[in-house]
This record gives sequence, structure tokens and C-alpha cells, in this order.
Amino acid sequence: MITADTAPFPKSYEDAYNLLLSEPVYGLPQAEKSRLLCHVTSLLHQHHLTHCDAYHQLFASSTETFHDYSDLPYLAVRLFKLMHLSSVAPQNVFKTLQSSGTTGQVTAKVTLDKETSGRQSKALVTIMQQFIGKQRLPMLIIDSPDVLKSPHLSARGAGVGGMAFFGRGHTYALNTDKTLNHKAVKEFADKYAGQPVLVFGFTFMVWLHFVEALKADGIALNLSKGILIHSGGWKKLQDKQVSNRQFKDTVRTVTAITKVHNFYGMAEQVGSVFVECEEGHLHAPSLADVVIRDPRTLATCGPDEPGIIQVISALPHSYPGYSLLTEDRGKILGEDDCACGRKGRYFEVTGRLPKAELRGCSDTAGGAV
Repeated sequence: MITADTAPFPKSYEDAYNLLLSEPVYGLPQAEKSRLLCHVTSLLHQHHLTHCDAYHQLFASSTETFHDYSDLPYLAVRLFKLMHLSSVAPQNVFKTLQSSGTTGQVTAKVTLDKETSGRQSKALVTIMQQFIGKQRLPMLIIDSPDVLKSPHLSARGAGVGGMAFFGRGHTYALNTDKTLNHKAVKEFADKYAGQPVLVFGFTFMVWLHFVEALKADGIALNLSKGILIHSGGWKKLQDKQVSNRQFKDTVRTVTAITKVHNFYGMAEQVGSVFVECEEGHLHAPSLADVVIRDPRTLATCGPDEPGIIQVISALPHSYPGYSLLTEDRGKILGEDDCACGRKGRYFEVTGRLPKAELRGCSDTAGGAV
């Protein structure tokens, strides 16, 4: 445990990353965590200046060392839909991750080498075990097994594949056409009624194809000891105006599950996810953090000031995605004082930027590209 503010920093990215990884996921006070994460991001910045030509063209004149999040350069997350940004030689590409997108949308592509992919997996395990525990539970996946059969690794496929690690005896709740697989769901619920189970799905899949299907058919499952983890796709529920509270209440009604954790993350920063605690707050783990920026000036905002979410991660080494300006709105709710006991920064996501505002942001972004 590092306690001295003057403790020397490791000089290599790998050593600095491992030092941060060795810290308790939610045990570092914000000031100490910021100090360590700024050092790791400084090393990542220097690495990408050397290994990514596009990044070098954008930020060659910037400082090499950062002591505060407000000084960090950042890329607009949409840039990964427009450019191929990689800091690894083609022969060392392990896989290319592709973000989800509706029909006609351009999807983002993220280049991973084996080392970065391995760090992503380890980080996800470290974070999720704080909420699920270390024991692998019987798992109900709210999706079709076809999600893993695509020749291109989609963000949904990567999410299902990544979360499947935490479960055993995987059962898929949906058929290929996304209708409810009544037989599979009933057999799972009967077999594990009243026992600890893990349920995972993307938010819109859980709501549209599982919860609403159970409601329509008048089915009430007994998964009272279950934990539901869900993420992504709230924007696909905007027209239905489903709130987080309504989501949880309805899930409890049709499944008896009371432990429901949403998490915030994105394909461009897989692994460093922000999980919702028992108080309903999204928490930054030791390996990542958030900054809120004013949508007009892009200056950093204080607590309770709404703005655009910037996500910072210690993970992206094979591509320059360690500091990204998202297209989501949010605000910081506090630091080190959440009633759940977790240290560090906690926040909420309040929605998406409207398209007009997105264009304005891109036009005026002084630091973002």
C-alpha cells in the first residue's frame, strides 16, 4: 500500500500499471489514485507519441508528463469510427474489436495486441469480483448463442464472452430471433430456484427481450438469490423512457432478483468498467477515472456540475484510447464518501449529447480531436 506522496514512480509502463493493479480496486483515496493514474497515463502518452503516427501528429507539441487530469490530452471517442488508430505493428495485432451500432452506423474499431487484451481481461475480473465474488455461479445469459458466432468480434459478443468467465453451466435465454427460449429459461429457473445465480445481458436486451417477454407471458421466476449485471444500450430504451428505478423494480417483479448492477463502459476502453454500487452510484475503479467537461468551453467541471464525460484508463497500450471524450452527459457526485464505503470518485450518467451539440463540440474542441 503506497502512502507517501513522494514515493518514487516506476519508470516503465508495465511496472507502473502493475503497481496500480496491485492496489485495492476501490480502496485508494482519490488524491493518491489520481497521482498514480496520472503517472501511468503520462507513460501511455509517451508510448503513443512514439508508436502511433496519427497521435504524434496531434499531440507532439504537448507536455510529456501530467500531474492533473485537466492537463491530459484527449481524443473524441468518435474518432475511432473515422480513423484507424493503432500503436502496434500489424504482425502483432491479436484481434480487432468492433463496437456495436445500429443499421447504417459506422462502427469503431479497436486494435488489440495480446498484452493489452490480457490486461483488459484481468482488469475486468478484478473489478467484477468485487460485486459477484470469486465463485463461479450458474449463469443465465440474456442473449442468443449466435452472438459469439459472428466472424467479427462485436462489442456485444466481446461483452458476453468476457462476462461468461464469471459463470458456469451457461444457459442462453434467447433464441436466434431474440424471442424468449421458454424451455431453457424454465429449466434454469427450476434447477436453481432460490440458489445464487448470475444473470448477465446488455440493458436493452434484458428489458426488451427478457423482462417484457416474461411480463407479456405472465411468467414470474424465482431467482431471489440471483445477481443481475447489465450494461450498454440505454439509448435504445430512450423512446420507452425506462428509468433505472423502473428497470430494477420490474426486474424484481418478474425474476425476484434484488441485486442489480448496471455498469458503464465502452468498446474503446474495454476492461476498465464503472460499476453501479448498492447506493445506485457508478464508481471509478483504481485503473480508471472520469472527468466532466463543460460542453461549450471543455473546461473541467466541479462536483454536481453537468457536462460531457471524459473517461481515463490505464489499459489502452496497443491503441491511443487511454483518454477519451465521450458523447455522454454526466456529473460527478462525490469522492471518497459514498455510503457504500468505496473510495474514489463516483458519478452518474444523465444521457447522450444531442447531435447538434456533438457537432458543436467537435467544432470548438480546443484539446479534443
